[in-house]
Order: sequence, then structure tokens, then C-alpha cells
Amino acid sequence: MADKDISPIPITSAQNPKVKAWASLLEKKHRDRAGTFLIEGVHLLQEALKAEGLVSVEAVAVDAERGWPEELAGSRLPERTPVYALPASVMAKCTGTDTPPPVFAVVTKPRYGADALFRGGGFVVALDGVRDPGNAGTLIRAADAVGADAVVLGRGSVDPYNPKTVRSTMGSLFHLPVVEGDLAELLPEAKRRGARLVGASLDARQSCYEFDWRPACWLLLGNESNGLSPAVSALVDERVLIPMRGRAESLNVAMAGAVLMYEAMRQRYFSPNKNSCP
Repeated sequence: MADKDISPIPITSAQNPKVKAWASLLEKKHRDRAGTFLIEGVHLLQEALKAEGLVSVEAVAVDAERGWPEELAGSRLPERTPVYALPASVMAKCTGTDTPPPVFAVVTKPRYGADALFRGGGFVVALDGVRDPGNAGTLIRAADAVGADAVVLGRGSVDPYNPKTVRSTMGSLFHLPVVEGDLAELLPEAKRRGARLVGASLDARQSCYEFDWRPACWLLLGNESNGLSPAVSALVDERVLIPMRGRAESLNVAMAGAVLMYEAMRQRYFSPNKNSCP
């Protein structure tokens, strides 16, 4: 469906059944039940359209006053994908923001098998009780940037399809497997397949720059306040320290995770004679 063929269907009432269904996706229980989630803004819609085959764009809604965004000119929607025009007040009801985006869409959740987590020589990032949507989204984005094989969100972590998390990923949610799972089951399996489990600790004896990140490993990142849970901590094979020369007591989980991921990428893909990633 080319942009010139788009004739949005007008919806004016917040009581419309479709609007109520879209607004319900702001809550996890309804996302789980429907198997769909919301994406907001031009960039995320572009990324979802590029991920055809992984996800399906079920419906698109645009601000009735602004119309079809110019940035999407030339973008092709799947055949029979309905497009609706909503007033700003109704857009706001569906997106949960005071300033609604010019467009949002309903997208099916991607599905991944366990094999996505257990590739030979892989680098997986596992979140243990990371509850802040912005932190989780930033970590998913960083994992994508360094070429991680997957991200796992363990029990107690925020829903990866929380609207704030989705916005924070900036589209990386469509670039690598992001899986919810029970770390009590997945971590022993990862160890059985030869991966080392690595956690950050202020009490560690070796720095993250001394550690060898090149073999298969899972980077474990814990809760913002309490770190790794006792059950997950008991499974850790290696602990590393992020050196700090200043007076800061610590880094938050998103910053620490990004530092560790980039060191892993440096060792895996850069040699002293290279200044670019292959």
C-alpha cells in the first residue's frame, strides 16, 4: 500500500471499540492476551515495517489534523493494513502521553525459539529484575549496538513491550531477539552449553578490561537497587569490576551495562591494529 493510496478511516470518539482495544494495550495483561503491543512515532513504525516477517503491523493510526507524516512518504504498508485518523485527544488516550505522536501502530509480538539464546560463541545480555522501563530499553539498544546475540528479561524485570521500554529501544526491539524467560532455568542451560556467566561487582578482583570476553558468555545485570538476586548470583562464574577514577560511588545499571558490553565488543571485534568494527 503506497502512501498515495492511503485514505484514513476517521474515528472521532474515545468510546469507539477499536480505540478502547488500543488503549487497553497500555496494560501488560491486555498485551499478553492480545499478543500485540503499541509502537509510537514515525521511526518505530519505519523499523516495524522493515521487520516484516518478524512482526505484523495490524493497524495504524494518524493524527487527523496532521495527516499522513511526510517522513513516511514512500513507505509501503502491508496490503489490507487499515489506517485510521484520530483527533489528538483520542491519540493521547491510546498512547498515554500528554503530547501524542503523529502516528502509532498496533504490532504483533515477535516470537523466538530457545535456539536464539544458545548459539555457539554467543554473547547474551540477561536482565535480572531490571524494573525501570528506560533502563531496560537503553540496555536493549546498547545490546543491539554491540552486536549481542540476544537479550533475556528474567522474572521481575519490566515487560519489554511496556510503551516506555519500547520507546527507549528506538527500534532495537526489532533488531535482535528479546526474550522473557526464567533465569533459574536458562542460566544452568547456558552453562551446560559452555557459556560463562559474568556479573559486575564492586568486590570483584579483576577489572572488566582484564577479563577475556571473547568466549561464549552471558552478561548478567541486576536490579537497580539490589543488584543480582541471590539465586542468580549463586550461578555466576566470574565477577568483574568497572574501574572508576573519580568520586562517583557507582554507575546505574544502564550505564554499567553499556560499558561492559562495549568492552566485550572491543575484544571480540577489534584488534590493536584496527580502528573500525568488521
